[in-house]
Amino acid sequence: MVSGVSIIEAQVSAAANGWRLDRALADAVPTLSRERLKALISSGAVSDRSGALLRDPAKKAVGGEMLSVAVPDPTPAHNEAQDIPLVVAFEDEHLIVIDKPAGLVVHPAAGNLDGTLVNALLNHCGGSLSGIGGVARPGIVHRIDKDTSGLMVAAKTDRAHVGLAKQFADHSIDRRYKAIVLGRMTTKAGTVDAPLARSPQNRKKIAIVQTGKRAVTHWSQLSQLSDATLVQCKLETGRTHQVRVHMASIGHPLLGDPVYGRTKQVHRKVLETLNFRRQALHAAVLGFIHPITRNALSFESEMPADMQELFDTLNH
Repeated sequence: MVSGVSIIEAQVSAAANGWRLDRALADAVPTLSRERLKALISSGAVSDRSGALLRDPAKKAVGGEMLSVAVPDPTPAHNEAQDIPLVVAFEDEHLIVIDKPAGLVVHPAAGNLDGTLVNALLNHCGGSLSGIGGVARPGIVHRIDKDTSGLMVAAKTDRAHVGLAKQFADHSIDRRYKAIVLGRMTTKAGTVDAPLARSPQNRKKIAIVQTGKRAVTHWSQLSQLSDATLVQCKLETGRTHQVRVHMASIGHPLLGDPVYGRTKQVHRKVLETLNFRRQALHAAVLGFIHPITRNALSFESEMPADMQELFDTLNH
């Protein structure tokens, strides 16, 4: 440990031999995003065993090679602690599980510099949040979309953050969503295995792109509704907008989805009457192994009132 810098020793896996260096390191160090590692490599923060700096993120990695990553300590966050009400499903000194309402942004970004879940957590936890996520998103291990409701976990300590991030990277987290989708599904269950990446046509959208990251969604019917279906989507991977893009790709987009959805006239009237203005998606189940105590934890959240009202209206 150098003052102001943490040294992470990382070994490139055999499977990552020949990969780009930034990709291989992201695989070896799941607590750091590929973009963060790309910036660290370019700034001369990555070296090999001889001490030689590796400054090219596109350099081919060598399987088995030991590398050192010098990660600057997070600068003091200027995010304000804000007294925003939170529904806490579980909390101890290591982590906190939140039942997030629709409309709450997870972390500060352009256009949403405050009023976020991070601001609420800073207030609730008294500043005790993991610093691994960087200044803008302390404690945040994963996220769900602003207009998706439901369960998510945040880390209070770096050790908890590392342990949780590893489980997300290993796809061992139990994440099940409830979604109301367009149309009556004719089969009881299925799987969408289609890689996702930024759309080449519209960078604000995610699309199925063959060179993207593997994404797998297992879906099953829960209830048949009026030209709609309540489904459960179990995530094997957790990519941005995964459920929304995958369900749209099989002809059953989420009701109310402003980006990937389409709305029939009958549903448009219902959505307007109920003032339902978001994708009908709720993170209903979250299960993981506690990174410190090793206890198996599982949490379940009922559909929020707005989505339950939509379900009840269509269930006739």
